[in-house]
Amino acid sequence: MKTQTRLYIDIDGVLLTARDTRPADNVTEFIDFITENFDCYWLTTHCKGDNRTAIRRLQPYMTKETLAKLSSIKATSWDTLKTEAVDFSSDFYWLDDCPLQCEIRVLKDNNCFDRLIMVDLKAENELLRVIDLLGKV
Repeated sequence: MKTQTRLYIDIDGVLLTARDTRPADNVTEFIDFITENFDCYWLTTHCKGDNRTAIRRLQPYMTKETLAKLSSIKATSWDTLKTEAVDFSSDFYWLDDCPLQCEIRVLKDNNCFDRLIMVDLKAENELLRVIDLLGKV
């Protein structure tokens, strides 16, 4: 696996469940895996230019050790669409539970739709599936 591959990460619906907010199943091993194997960037409404806002969102749900790993994830800046923060010239993957249709169109227009990994935390062992998928890239 290439360590320079970027990984853009949403929070709600990826690391935290969307309803009855709690950490996703297997989130600790997922965070260990992504922070060790990818150049990680926040791509969430909870981080627009400052990764500390993402950490504050996650703080009630994660251990101090996990929060320390999450603090290494870089901030992104965007205004309207998350895709504004994506570096399309880089090797990347984007984890999200519910991208907007116009964001999907931007990915398709840039021949990068296959770089979107949809996360469905309602599925059993979903983050383990994503680890397995990312382990093959």
